[in-house]
Amino acid sequence: MSKLKLLDLYCCGGGAGWGYHFAGFEVTGVDIEAQPKYRAGKFIQGDAIEYLTANYNDFDVIHASPPCQRFSKSAQQWRKDGKDYPDLVEATRKALIDTGKPYIIENVEGAPLINPILLCGGMFEGLKMYRHRLFESNLEISAPPHPVHTHKQAKMGRKPKQGEYIQMVGHFSGVAMAQETTGLTWLGQYELAQCIPPQYTQHLGKQIIEYLSPQKYNQVA
Repeated sequence: MSKLKLLDLYCCGGGAGWGYHFAGFEVTGVDIEAQPKYRAGKFIQGDAIEYLTANYNDFDVIHASPPCQRFSKSAQQWRKDGKDYPDLVEATRKALIDTGKPYIIENVEGAPLINPILLCGGMFEGLKMYRHRLFESNLEISAPPHPVHTHKQAKMGRKPKQGEYIQMVGHFSGVAMAQETTGLTWLGQYELAQCIPPQYTQHLGKQIIEYLSPQKYNQVA
C-alpha cells in the first residue's frame, strides 16, 4: 500500500514535517524562504497558498503553519514598537476549505483558530519543554491528557539550568539541549525557534492515518 501524501505548508526547517514522516506520510514541504535543512521529504520554495491552490489534488492531507508573530507573546514587544506582522490564518483556512481535503492548521495560543486542540510538550515522554501549540482541523483529532507543569522553565531565551525545561524562542541559548530533546539534531537555532516538536505531529499523523485507512474511511464516508 502506498503512503498517504501530506503537504506541509509554511514548513520552515521541517519540525512538523519530520513528525508526519515518522507517522508514515510521504511529505512535501513548501516555504517562501529556502530551507536547505528540510529533511522530511521533498522541498519546494514558493508561496504556500499559491502552491496549495495549484497542486492540492496531488495530496491526501494538508498541514499549514501560518506565521505566528502577529499573535505570539515572544513578538509582543516588536508589535508594540510598530512592527506589523501579517495575519495569514484566515486566508490559509479559506484556501484549505476550498480544497475539500483533510487539513490541520497550527499556531500559537492567541491565534484565531476554530475549536482547536492544545498540545504541550509535557504530554510526550522525554520532551523537555512545554511549548503550547494549537491545532485546528476538519477531522476529529485529540490530545493526550494534559499533565500539571511540574518542571520550571528557563527564562525566555536563557540556557536551562539543571532540571529546567527549555524555551526555544528567538536567539535562545541551549541549542544542543533543544536538538537532543526534539531529535532535530541537524537544525540550528533559527529553525528550532520556529519549529513544532515532531512529537506533536507524529501524534496527530497517526490519528489521521487511522481515520483515512480504507476500513475506517469507508465507514465514515
